[in-house]
Amino acid sequence: MLKNFLASITRNGISIAGTALAIASIVLIISLAFMEQLGFEGGPYLGILTYLILPMIFVAGLILIPIGAILYRRKANRLHGDEHVPLMPVFDLNQAKTRRWLFVLLGATMLNIVILAGATYKGVEVMESVEFCGLACHSVMEPEHTAHQRSSHSRVACAECHIGPGADWFVKSKLDGAWQLVSVAFDLYPRPVPTPLHDLRPARDTCEQCHWPTKFVGDKLSIRKRYDEDEGNTELTTALLLKVGGAEGEQAHGIHWHVDPGVQIRYRSDETREEIYEVEYTNAEGETKLFADRRAPEDGGQWREMDCVDCHNRPSHKYYAPGFEVDRALRDGLIDRSLPFVKREGVRIIDAQFPSHEEARTAISAELTNYYAENYPDIATSQADAINAAGNTLGDLYSVNVFPEMQVWWNTYPEHIGHQSSDGCFRCHGRKLRTEDREMISQDCDVCHTLLAEKEAVPDILSLLSP
Repeated sequence: MLKNFLASITRNGISIAGTALAIASIVLIISLAFMEQLGFEGGPYLGILTYLILPMIFVAGLILIPIGAILYRRKANRLHGDEHVPLMPVFDLNQAKTRRWLFVLLGATMLNIVILAGATYKGVEVMESVEFCGLACHSVMEPEHTAHQRSSHSRVACAECHIGPGADWFVKSKLDGAWQLVSVAFDLYPRPVPTPLHDLRPARDTCEQCHWPTKFVGDKLSIRKRYDEDEGNTELTTALLLKVGGAEGEQAHGIHWHVDPGVQIRYRSDETREEIYEVEYTNAEGETKLFADRRAPEDGGQWREMDCVDCHNRPSHKYYAPGFEVDRALRDGLIDRSLPFVKREGVRIIDAQFPSHEEARTAISAELTNYYAENYPDIATSQADAINAAGNTLGDLYSVNVFPEMQVWWNTYPEHIGHQSSDGCFRCHGRKLRTEDREMISQDCDVCHTLLAEKEAVPDILSLLSP
């Protein structure tokens, strides 16, 4: 009976096709895995093909083999109704030949299990890699991937923050990913992609695996270089003593006081969390204060307990303002400061919308060159290389912050740290939120930082700090 069943596998097209698929896929899996071990880099698609697509084809081929055999034997029953042919094989272990075939089948099954287990493990590893998250979906994730590669978290894998430890969030993320795959395949995703505020795991489960905001940090000196928009691009220095603070002992202070375990801060906001309607503060004694905006809607909005990401909302995906980017390029020597008005003109030129990165680079370089040709013809000739390098740098700055295809512009994703590029701190620390007794949340600048120097050409504080 077993012999007849094995013979039926080779006598129908479905089983033969399944065998061909299984053999071809397993050969490709082994070959591509071996090439990977030799150092061949094929990008994210090589991992997807090797450990996700080919294993599925392999399993499909294995399934087709018995299906074809069963259909073949069912057809044989119909054609030879007087001869009973069982659909499934009968194992007579008293026969030596049957035992040998059985051992062959068991060995092949164990080999298949090992191969699929290894492919599954590597498949999970591929799906949690930065390349898979950032590059597999082409332009959809290009803005976030580019920002991540420029951030201080560039060596932290996407899955460590967006999934974190534990099987429950892993399963949830893969179920969400199934819909994301459909939306990308059928172009159903929004442009720009909204920040996943409501799908993120709580910060205590991700951020606080590395950071400890309640631990006392103390004060942090921040020296910031900026450049004036005058002809000489004058270097200006701002020195801040940031009161990061934290909780050590019985009382918390500084900026990290917001997440002190002894207090609770809740707020009601719109879905973007840009507009704060109410703030509820409860101290260690259980006393509560409610700060509310009288013009805010009475119903609607969402209540949320404050944590790290309410201020650090773009910890790994920052998009900087044009002025900040040009200042940094001047500081690093990527743009020649000797070019007159290069700070002013650089910001003006890149603070625009172009249809694509390629057109942006061409237009930015051309406009900067034309400016010096019209206003400083001698410099346009003597410093042509510096002007060309500045134009290329400005094009680079545009290309890592603006993504026309995804409708991501300079101000699409505001950051809440500070209060320069967006309302940030002033979402709560403003005049609109008050208690019934007209008490406001403090707006005292010294609560968060001490200003040691503000946009000074030669601040005294630097001479004190210099050896």
